Amino acid sequence: MSDMIQPEGNSLFDRVVSILEQARGNVLRAANTNMVLAYWLIGREIVQEIQGGETRAKYGKQIIEELSARLKTRFGRGFSTTNLRYIRTFYTVYADRHPEIRQIPSGELMSDSKRQTQSGVLEDMSMAVETGAALRGFSPVLSWSHYQVLMGVENVNERLFYEIEAEKEGWEVEHLKRQIHSFLFARLLKSHDKAAVMILASQGQVLQTAADAIRNPYILDFLGLPEADVLHESGLESAIIQNLQSFLLELGKGFAFVGRQKRLQFDADYFYVDLVFYNCILKCYLLIDLKIGELTHQDVGQMDSYVRMFDDKYLTQGDNPTIGLILCAKKNETIARYSVLNENRQIFASKYMLYLPTEEELRLEIEKERRLIESAIEDGGEGGEHGER
Repeated sequence: MSDMIQPEGNSLFDRVVSILEQARGNVLRAANTNMVLAYWLIGREIVQEIQGGETRAKYGKQIIEELSARLKTRFGRGFSTTNLRYIRTFYTVYADRHPEIRQIPSGELMSDSKRQTQSGVLEDMSMAVETGAALRGFSPVLSWSHYQVLMGVENVNERLFYEIEAEKEGWEVEHLKRQIHSFLFARLLKSHDKAAVMILASQGQVLQTAADAIRNPYILDFLGLPEADVLHESGLESAIIQNLQSFLLELGKGFAFVGRQKRLQFDADYFYVDLVFYNCILKCYLLIDLKIGELTHQDVGQMDSYVRMFDDKYLTQGDNPTIGLILCAKKNETIARYSVLNENRQIFASKYMLYLPTEEELRLEIEKERRLIESAIEDGGEGGEHGER
């Protein structure tokens, strides 16, 4: 006698087959959305079938093994027991996303001759397919591969943030992975404030002030450079230019490259800004000065002068004040607190790292930033706004 579990009336298999057939039949209209929706519904069916049967773990294992064998016979590759467990996990992670339907143009609706509903349990899927609607809960531009990556983020708020940013910024899967592995959420979260966490989780990154556009640290592992103590500033600049697309992604949303070694004239003297960008959201320029060593008072004073000269010479109607960013290999907390950095809303200093840090290394860097913010607040006035650097 076989030990294989046979769901009554083959109901689980039939329901899953119907979900897949309806999803694949509509692939030309919204392939990614429909397959993500299909996997969510399949995951729900598996979870409900297991929960509705015996409580033994062996029962659940047998359910998945049998379903996998039959689906592979019917549809071919893609339904291994491992993949079905991923699908089950997908549903459990996003179980709170109740199917909420939005309409799309009626011209894209399925014809009556193609409408098939084999079971009442398919109501969600048939509604999505037959009326040309899609789940509001899942992004129509994110693929199943995106959601597989997102499932690996344990913290709910972080996961929501990455999902929102991936949709808004059009991140490919590999870039999504990099942002997660480089702890972008933590780098943008400059305080323990609950409201700040919820804003990132519900809206993603919102640029309203110069400080919103600044990260610390910047992760430049994609440059493939040695440690800063054996590096020249010209080599760092050249590597950034050669990897400009990756640098723009790390720099953040809204930035466009303007130029390198921008010349500024003051009386008979000439000065050169390493890199110049423009942020289309904040409508302002960003000047970047690259430093191989530790941040100094001279670096801060020089950037202050650059920003003033640039504003005087290049700003046009509609432009907001220029941002100055000193990218250095090592920050000095004393200088950051007792220099113009703690007074000027437009000048910042951030550390860059030429390798992908561990979670512990990044935690220490972020804690340093938070101490500076707290110190600025203690100093009184509006310094708390300026300390986010």
